[in-house]
Parts: sequence; structure tokens; C-alpha cells
Amino acid sequence: MGQAKIYYDSDADLGVLNNKKIVFLGFGNQGSAQAQNLRDSGIPNDQILIANRVDSYAETAKAKGFHVEHDFATAAEVADVLFILIPDQVQPRVFNEQFSPKLKSNATIVVASGYNVFFNLLKFQPGQDVVMVAPRMIGSSVRSLHEKGRGFPCFVSVEQNGTGKGLDAALALSRAIGATKQGAIASSVREETMMDLFAEQALWPNIIMMFREAFNVLKDAGCSDEALCYEMWMSKEPAEIFERAADDGFVAQLKHHSTVSQYGQLSGSLKLEGGAMREHFKDILYNQILSGKFCQAFSQIEDDLDKEGDTNPLNGLYKRSEEMELVKAEKRVRARLAGLL
Repeated sequence: MGQAKIYYDSDADLGVLNNKKIVFLGFGNQGSAQAQNLRDSGIPNDQILIANRVDSYAETAKAKGFHVEHDFATAAEVADVLFILIPDQVQPRVFNEQFSPKLKSNATIVVASGYNVFFNLLKFQPGQDVVMVAPRMIGSSVRSLHEKGRGFPCFVSVEQNGTGKGLDAALALSRAIGATKQGAIASSVREETMMDLFAEQALWPNIIMMFREAFNVLKDAGCSDEALCYEMWMSKEPAEIFERAADDGFVAQLKHHSTVSQYGQLSGSLKLEGGAMREHFKDILYNQILSGKFCQAFSQIEDDLDKEGDTNPLNGLYKRSEEMELVKAEKRVRARLAGLL
């Protein structure tokens, strides 16, 4: 694929949203940020409705001056635009059972994650527009950058163009939440889901494994828990490196390191052929992610993720991870330095 198209403020017409009732399903991290940004962009408060169950998030929405509806069927009936901003694992149940039957036949449905659309887990009517407006930052940054008059990276796409005006709506909504100020990148739910799941199931698991094994090797060589934890992550040096990479370039940031470090990292990385790792990554991408194998397996445990204790499979994974020497050592260090951290 070549270069992606990038959309800016000049490509979007906020007038598309005139007199549209915009409903946010969920007022969590992203819902709160995007709803406030939308209102700051000139969308009247009376056009915005927060659909949320009775909980602290609903109370926060009320405290910020938003209208809140606890009855999802009522919210669905009035929605011209619906942002789905609740966790991926509960979206099919909530949307398909409580929103889909009541939504207008020409409503615009907005997702910030491509997962459920890509795997066909949500039920849409043929005349509806289904678009993705997906900020690539956590909600607090989406909000703070907008307040500073800056934009943030965002993916945008039209997945179903029922009205023929899906792109107009997607760009207007992107601009309204502040995404086109820096540039909204044309993408797709396939691309977003593929990269998101690949990072979670291929890239970061290997990074965790490498840290785990590096820790074990250095500990066996006589390094202390304290020295290892601070050298490898607690000093926040890795975070600073990634921040420099974002600002200066993935490789160019090495110039901020010592000459010894630059030479060691560049010569060492260029010696690694990477073929076995590439095949491992391809296996995960094609046979686990794009094949739908992970989605099917995850769907079978979704209900268990709300349970307490060891019956929750996620809790079981955390319990297993506590057996890693890296985790045990970090607990000892944090307990010893509790008053200093």
C-alpha cells in the first residue's frame, strides 16, 4: 500500500452535523474526552446525549453539564449519530440487543476500534453509515491536546456507506473532536484491527519475554534486584527513549545516547537476521489474528471476564505472571523503597 490520504480541517464541514442528535454510548476515558471536545467545537450541548448506565461515569457526565439517558432504547431512538465507546467485549451484547433494533435506518454509527466491525460482530441496517474515527491516543491526551489547541493522530474510514454521505459525516466528526487539526489518516477497520492485535499478541509479548529473560540472565550473573529494576525500566529511561523516537525518529533518537551505546545498539541489531522472528510474527498475524482464531477463542471467555477470582481467565494469567522472577524482584524492590517511590 502507498501513502495514506490525510484529511485536515479544510476537508471537513461541521455543517454536516447541524441539528443532528449525537449520542455517546459510554462516558469513560474516550467518551468523556470526545464529547467535551465536540461541545468545545461548537456543537450545542442540547444536541449531545450521553447514554450510560447508572454509575460514577454517568454522574461525571452530569457534573460536566451533559444530558444523560440511562434507558438505552430511548437513546437509540433519538440518535442521528451514535458513538460506540464502551469496551470491545461488551459492544456486541449492548449494541445488538439494546441499540440496533431502535436505531434510525439512516443513522451514522461511529466506532473508535475496528475489532467488532472487522469480525462482523455488530448488526447494522443496510441504509446506515458505519464509520471509524479512532484516536491513536488515550482519552486524557485527546482532551488535553485539544484544550491546548493542538491535534492528535487519528484513523478515519467509512466501512458502510448506506446514505452515500458516510465520508462527509466521518470527517465532520473527526474535525469536531479535534482530530483533523493534526491530520486524520485514511485507514480501515482491517488495518486498525490488524495493527492493534498484532502489537498486543506479537510485538509486546516478545518484548515482555525479552525483558524477562534478560533479567534472569543478568540476575544469574550477579546483578542486584534494585540495580536491574532501575536499569531496565523503573528509571523510566525506556519511556524517554520511545518519546525521543516519536519526536526525532526511531533510529535517529540514538544520537542522544553515548557513542558506546549508539555503536552497540546499531551493530548488535544489524547482526540479527530476524528471519525466525519474522516467520513467528507472520504465523500470529495470518493464523491467529486474520483467520479469526483469536476472535473465536476470546468470544468464548467474554462472559467470564466479569467474574471475580480465579474463574476470571485474566486473573489467572496475572496470577501466573507473578511467578516470573522479574515480577517477584520488583515487588521486593518496591516494598523496600515504598517511601521513596
